[in-house]
Amino acid sequence: MLAFTFPGQGSQRPGMGRPWLDHESWELVEEASDVSGRDVARLLLDADAEELKDTRNAQLTTFVSSLMVLDAVERLGLEPTTCAGHSLGEYTALTATGALAFDDGVRLVVERADAMHEAGASSPGTMSAVLGLDDDQVEIACRRADADVWVANFNAPGQVVIAGSPSGVAAASQHAKELGAKKVMPLQVSGAFHTPFMTAARDRLRAAIADASPRDTEVPVISNVDALAHDKGDEWASLLSAQLSSPVRWKHCLLTMSDMGVTSFAELGPGGVLTGMAKRSVENARTISVATPEDLDKLLEWINNSTPIVATPHEGEHLFAHERLIVSPAAGVFSPVTTLISGSMIVVGQVIGQVGDHDVRSPFDGQLQSFTALEGERVTSRQPIAWLRTE
Repeated sequence: MLAFTFPGQGSQRPGMGRPWLDHESWELVEEASDVSGRDVARLLLDADAEELKDTRNAQLTTFVSSLMVLDAVERLGLEPTTCAGHSLGEYTALTATGALAFDDGVRLVVERADAMHEAGASSPGTMSAVLGLDDDQVEIACRRADADVWVANFNAPGQVVIAGSPSGVAAASQHAKELGAKKVMPLQVSGAFHTPFMTAARDRLRAAIADASPRDTEVPVISNVDALAHDKGDEWASLLSAQLSSPVRWKHCLLTMSDMGVTSFAELGPGGVLTGMAKRSVENARTISVATPEDLDKLLEWINNSTPIVATPHEGEHLFAHERLIVSPAAGVFSPVTTLISGSMIVVGQVIGQVGDHDVRSPFDGQLQSFTALEGERVTSRQPIAWLRTE
C-alpha cells in the first residue's frame, strides 16, 4: 500500500521551481497565479530565502510546488492508497484527493497564510526543534519554562518542535538541554504556529473553509489533529480550524498509516524532510522523496521494485464486457455538464464536461454510470473522467 505525503512550510527553497520550468506540470503555476492574484512563478524562480520565509509566500509556494510534483506523478498513472500532509501539507493532501477543488485549495491556502501572518504580527513568536529527547520530556521542559511555550509538532522519535514567545522558547530550550536533549535548533519561521498564538486566525479561517466546502473522498486523508483517517468532507471544517492552534501529531499519523497496511511512503514536494521522519517512525518503511523532474525516473524504479500498485486504466480498457471509460483529453481543472446525472443517455461526440479550455467528448454511445472525476478536480491527460454502460 502506497501513501503520498506532502511537506509543510519550511521546506521551501530559493529557485525550487527552476527544474520544473520546461515541464508540462508548470502550467499549474500559471493557474495558481491567476487564482491567487500573486506572481507565483516569480516566487518559485527568483525569490530569496528571506522573502520565502514570510509565511504568506512560504505556504503558497510550498503548496503549488507539491501539487506540481503530484501532477507529474499522476501523469505516470500512479495513485495512492491514502494521503497525509504535515501542517500546510494537509491542505495539499485534501486537494490531491479531491476534497478541495484546485481553485478552492489555492484560495484557502492564501487566506490561511494571511490570517496566520496577522496572528503572528499581533503575537510575535518563534519555533525550535528539540532533538534526541522523548516526547514527554519535551513537554516537561515546556512546563518547567513557566512561560508561553508549547509542543507544536511531534515529528518523529527524538524530534519534537516547540513554539511560543521568544523568551518562552529560550527557557524551554535550556530546560530541554538539561534533561538530555542532544541539540536544540531554532527554525526559520515567522510565528509560533500550532499554538494558542494562532487562535486569532481561527474565525477568519473557519469562514474560508466554509466557502471551500470540502467534499467526501474515496482516498482518505490522515488528520494532523487526531491522527485518524477521514473521508467525509464535513469533518474537515473543525479539523482544519483546530489544526491552527493544536500540535501536529505527524509521528502518530505515520503510525496510523502503518497500522492501515501502508509500507511505502512517497513524499511529493520540496525538501525531503518527511522522508527522514518516516524512516525514523515506521519500521522497515520504504521511502522516496520526489522534488524534481529527475526524481520521476527514480520513482518508477522504486515502484517497480515494490509490490505492484494499481495504475490508472487507459482509454478503451474494459471494466466489464459492456462498460467503457471516457478519459480526459488534456491536463487541467475538470467541470462536468451539470445536467448530466447517473442514468443519462450519452451519444458519440456528446460533450460531458470541460478540462480547462478543452471539451470532453464521449467516443461511445451508452448510459452514464457515474463521473469518476469531481467538479474542480485537477486531472491529467488520459485520466478517466466517467464510465458508461454501452449495452
